[in-house]
Amino acid sequence: MANFGNMMKQTEALQRNMQKMQEEIALMEVVGESGGGMVKVTMTGKHEVKRVQIEPLVVGEDREMLEDLIAAAINDAVRRIETESQQRMSSLMSGLRLPPGFKVPF
Repeated sequence: MANFGNMMKQTEALQRNMQKMQEEIALMEVVGESGGGMVKVTMTGKHEVKRVQIEPLVVGEDREMLEDLIAAAINDAVRRIETESQQRMSSLMSGLRLPPGFKVPF
């Protein structure tokens, strides 16, 4: 029964740490880029776009190309958020000792 008590304490600590991690991820900002940095998109961990920067040289170019560069920069920012989130969650879970077959999240 003592093992179950320890497991419950670990589970509660994990839930608190996951909540804290989710809050940190929501507050983080990443910059996605395309066109070698010609278009940059700043996005929060909540996937909210905060800023779009476009080099002046690109503005006068083909509109379709500009649209593609913006979409690519947004997609790059989303990938960066997902990668960072996975890395943070993975580091959180690495120290946890759960019995085989125990599923997380709960």
